[in-house]
Amino acid sequence: MVQQIVPSHRSTLDLADRLHSSAIHLLRWLREVDADSPATGTQLSALSVIVFKGPLSLKTLAEAEQVRPPSMSRLVGALEAKGLVRRTEDPDDRRAVSIHATRKGERVLGNGRKRRLERLAGELQRLDPEARATLAGAVTELDRLIPRR
Repeated sequence: MVQQIVPSHRSTLDLADRLHSSAIHLLRWLREVDADSPATGTQLSALSVIVFKGPLSLKTLAEAEQVRPPSMSRLVGALEAKGLVRRTEDPDDRRAVSIHATRKGERVLGNGRKRRLERLAGELQRLDPEARATLAGAVTELDRLIPRR
């Protein structure tokens, strides 16, 4: 008879702590390849939201990035100055604007993503096939846990 092992609350918290720490360290390590990017990490994060969910209002973008609208306005201004986004007025409400990624912004974001993926793939390639399969299964399970907005 096979006995099923039910993780204790403590071991689940330990796993959550390890996963949280690993995710943070992984993202920091991958962001090192962004050193030559024309945008900062914060700007790249906002640009990513604009590229994948845009065009967006300043308010919606600020909510997505969990910052206040005045901070997001300054950040969008910096992205605009670099030619990575553009603002367009709403024809029905001149106070409202939509933020769009430019082709240059899409290119900058795509190039950064490519560099990060290449770095990670290079390290994953060093693992044996069984370890990669284990990671693939874990990623599938993590994806099921994460609500997509």
